[in-house]
Amino acid sequence: MSTQAKLPGRLHHTAYVTQDLEATRRFYEELIGLPLVATWCESDELFGAVRTYCHTFFELADGSALAFFQFEKPEDQALFGPKMPDSPFHHIALDVTLEAQQGIEQRLRAAGYTEPGMYVLEHGYCRSLYVKDPNGMIVEFTYDSPDAVKPELVQARRARAHKELARWLAGDRTSNNVFR
Repeated sequence: MSTQAKLPGRLHHTAYVTQDLEATRRFYEELIGLPLVATWCESDELFGAVRTYCHTFFELADGSALAFFQFEKPEDQALFGPKMPDSPFHHIALDVTLEAQQGIEQRLRAAGYTEPGMYVLEHGYCRSLYVKDPNGMIVEFTYDSPDAVKPELVQARRARAHKELARWLAGDRTSNNVFR
């Protein structure tokens, strides 16, 4: 069996709890441009109690989705989230074209998003637009530099990945970002 056959095919969805599904819908559908493609309203026996919730899915280009839950009862809402850490190192990153990133940035600015709630980092190998959604979750919209995704460079990075990790873990903190 090939390695590819053993790997998951793609991300199906990643799920979060929201306090306000309508604010979340406006953000992801109207500002970001992800269509709402499914809404499931359900009651299930979950963790020892019947819980009623709404589960929405916002589709990405590959068919995967960002999903959000909102619970009927405040006590369920408080129990399950949202509990977003206040750290820029806890976020979801979505791959975009330069044109898509520019469009998202323009729509966010027009809607009043500014620093510190929205900012750009030039990593050299990619340009990242970061924004906090209505739930306090950081979403990154990443445009890869065409130079960084050349097949020969991707292959070389993959071939060195374990060596670079071992070097870092051994205490050598030298930067290997040749794009800065």
